[in-house]
Amino acid sequence: MEIKSLSTFIEIAKQKITRKLVVAAAADEPVLIAVKNAYQEGIIIPILVGEKTLIEKIAKKNEFDISKIEIFNEPDAVKASVKAVSFIKEGKAEILMKGLVSTGVLLKAVLDKENGLKKGASLSHIAFFESPYYHKLLAVTDAAMNVYPEFNDKVDILKNAIEVFHKLGIENPKVAIVCAVETVNEKMPPTIHAAMLTMMNKRGQITGCIVDGPLALDNAISKEAAHHKGIKSEVAGDADLILTPNIESGNILYKSLNFLGGAVTAAIIIGAKVPIVLTSRADSDRSKLLSIALAAAME
Repeated sequence: MEIKSLSTFIEIAKQKITRKLVVAAAADEPVLIAVKNAYQEGIIIPILVGEKTLIEKIAKKNEFDISKIEIFNEPDAVKASVKAVSFIKEGKAEILMKGLVSTGVLLKAVLDKENGLKKGASLSHIAFFESPYYHKLLAVTDAAMNVYPEFNDKVDILKNAIEVFHKLGIENPKVAIVCAVETVNEKMPPTIHAAMLTMMNKRGQITGCIVDGPLALDNAISKEAAHHKGIKSEVAGDADLILTPNIESGNILYKSLNFLGGAVTAAIIIGAKVPIVLTSRADSDRSKLLSIALAAAME
């Protein structure tokens, strides 16, 4: 299966059971617009936790009928985050979304040892891009969570991402472990990590995907570039997922695709008991909607 458009996430989500999405600190206009659009698409049922009077004011301004939606008044962003996480913990919601609260505050509630949502592996970020310059959706991990992942962290990050692909119906995604060069160099630890991940895949220690690396970015996404460098690989020129060496390279690639490459994005945090929609304030309403759809499509 190959997905070419982010709007496919909406169609996949519509074929699944409608999930409840809880928003922490929901008094945020861009977030509420995205929630409204997702609700109207029929892919989620929202639960809003935050300053009720402000939520109602924003909803009225944007013609969002919230008369049938559960709203829990909690003006304090820290308490709203804890409350939203508790809804997930109690089985009252299946998707968590960040509202007008800092990422650190929300993740503190998510990672709380007694009452949080940690599943065991590392949390990680995955973003899907619909680019006019690539023949299908391209995912990137990790552009927002893990700063300088060690080798074992990268194994967790990769496994988290593969689980997403499987839930979307893509059984054997092609994974490019991207570095600055396509050869192993002992002075460049990411290239060694890439070779180790590739070998683990070949030996059946990482399954459900095809892994190759180290690959430079051009080799990963261009068959012509790979051909010129004599690289023979199932992944080269046809990658579904790029695993980056660290947060700097991931974040730069993410923003380059969006702001220079004309791509549209859907992104979530994975590795917790439920998907977490944690979008940037700079993301468009469309991107926020598609991120909700991605989370709903996974469930």
